[in-house]
Amino acid sequence: MHSHTGYVAHGRGTVDELVRAAVDAGLSTLGITEHNWLSERIDPTHWVGMERPRVSDYLADIARAREQYPQITLVAGMEMDYLGSAEDRIIDPAELAPFDYLLGSVHYVDGWAMYSSKEADKWGDQEHVDALWRRYFEVWCEAASGPMPYTVMSHPDLVKKHGRYASFDVAPLYEQAAEAARAGERMVEVNTSGDLYVCGQVFPAPDLLRQFCRAGVPCTVGTDAHCAQNVARNVQQAYEYMYEAGYRQVTVPMPGGDRRTIPLEG
Repeated sequence: MHSHTGYVAHGRGTVDELVRAAVDAGLSTLGITEHNWLSERIDPTHWVGMERPRVSDYLADIARAREQYPQITLVAGMEMDYLGSAEDRIIDPAELAPFDYLLGSVHYVDGWAMYSSKEADKWGDQEHVDALWRRYFEVWCEAASGPMPYTVMSHPDLVKKHGRYASFDVAPLYEQAAEAARAGERMVEVNTSGDLYVCGQVFPAPDLLRQFCRAGVPCTVGTDAHCAQNVARNVQQAYEYMYEAGYRQVTVPMPGGDRRTIPLEG
């Protein structure tokens, strides 16, 4: 339920290539969730987000793929960054209406692209790392419980991506995140891309996923593929990871805003 294409500069391939790879992998449902548009100030080279005029072409490609590949359910989504106090976009709800669901992401903390390896030298000493962990979860909770119409909160503990961890007990932050997702009636995802980064662990961490489960927060699975060959990367392992955390079903967004559930077996 989380995948990307060449509609963004840091992705590769077409919608058709992505869908064909999903069909070949035996997936029954694919969520295509290109990165949302960002302002020139936040994304001056359009490296991160899809350019706003291309959204209609993106949606048209998904519509064509639905006709061409009836054997798979395609869900039209978008990954939309929560910018908090740095928000400088005017988002018209009508622009979001064509999407079946929205992924909410926190890549930026107070305007700083803390997810980017190019910004890794700004992490500073352990005191700064600890402060960032606290601030990241504060912003994440704002996103999860706030008014933006997110369906799923993606890669919930992205702050660990570069392998820089808080020196204090993060359990209270995890509890706050689970409560925010529950209060906002959001879903969360197990995102298998974390294995590719310095942290070497899927998002979210086991203890955080268990907190989401205890709070009754529905969970889905995303690979965060940015090329067709990764569209089904480690999906089965994600189901097993969910089961170990206490989940007994995976929840899948569907066209039109519906959801379906699939039982998980140990």
